[in-house]
Amino acid sequence: MNETVLRRINRPRLSSKGDGVFRRVVVGLSMVIALTFVLSIVLLGVQSWPAIRQFGLGFLSTNVWNPPKNEFGALSLMIGTLLTSLLALIISVPLAIASALFVAEYAPKWLANPVGYLVELLAAVPSVVYGLWALFALKPLFQQFQTWLFLSNPGLAAQCTDLFNAGKTSLPCFFMPQVLVGQGFLLAVTILAIMILPFTASVARDVIRLVPADQREAMYALGATKWEVISLAILPYARAGILGGVILALGRALGETLAVAMVIGNTPELLKNIWAPTATMASMIANEFGDAREGLHRASVVGLGLTLFFVSVVVNLVARTLIVRMTPKGL
Repeated sequence: MNETVLRRINRPRLSSKGDGVFRRVVVGLSMVIALTFVLSIVLLGVQSWPAIRQFGLGFLSTNVWNPPKNEFGALSLMIGTLLTSLLALIISVPLAIASALFVAEYAPKWLANPVGYLVELLAAVPSVVYGLWALFALKPLFQQFQTWLFLSNPGLAAQCTDLFNAGKTSLPCFFMPQVLVGQGFLLAVTILAIMILPFTASVARDVIRLVPADQREAMYALGATKWEVISLAILPYARAGILGGVILALGRALGETLAVAMVIGNTPELLKNIWAPTATMASMIANEFGDAREGLHRASVVGLGLTLFFVSVVVNLVARTLIVRMTPKGL
């Protein structure tokens, strides 16, 4: 047997004391994470208990948020949170995957690195900067488009106004602005889509680059085109990793606070059309926690935080299940 191999076999192993210390350190750090998770639930539960005791499950099934009358319901805020996040994903994911494919498969190296860096740089921009940019750059454009849409369809606009005043709506009215202020649901979705795009794009790019070269070469050897290689060899192999990036972006979207609070209008009502102001759980917490007086109001705001916490946990559990099922066998 080779002398080098014999030396490695006969090399003294690390002492059991060192192994034991390392094991305790790793277990202790893992327990800190689990303890933080449990303590977060306990603390939020204790602080929101007055609201839970007062409203029960009605807190999640009613949409009235009226602090002067001590009436609190999170339904409209939950819907606003889920709709803004999901619609932002629908907008950002195709752009992110296209960006990742361009950087990893099409762009020359001298162009791929700067483009990849610029996409990742979007994640480093503070939320307040995004919010200010949306207010000063996007809001006037949205307001001009709303005005044009309203004036170009006077009959539908008048009909929708009557329906809105009666507390009703219709499918065409869902796309007709009622208040021409620029701010609202669609502006929040737009800025949120821009903010979460780099998370999916960065992960997708790295996963695509990790696809084995053998798969590409085998497809090219069979006479496949570039698109066939991407659609039949690269994307199926990388789909689990791409989904992981999508879920990472969704987690950011669910919890995004400041930028959304600056542009969404912060009106705790059920969404009537895509231009109307609404609110998310995170934006409502940011706007009301500082001014919430002790008692039911403060407990209800903390209850929003507890609800958002559970929504995030459920989304991550579902995402983990999907990733496991979509991961190719053998990986």
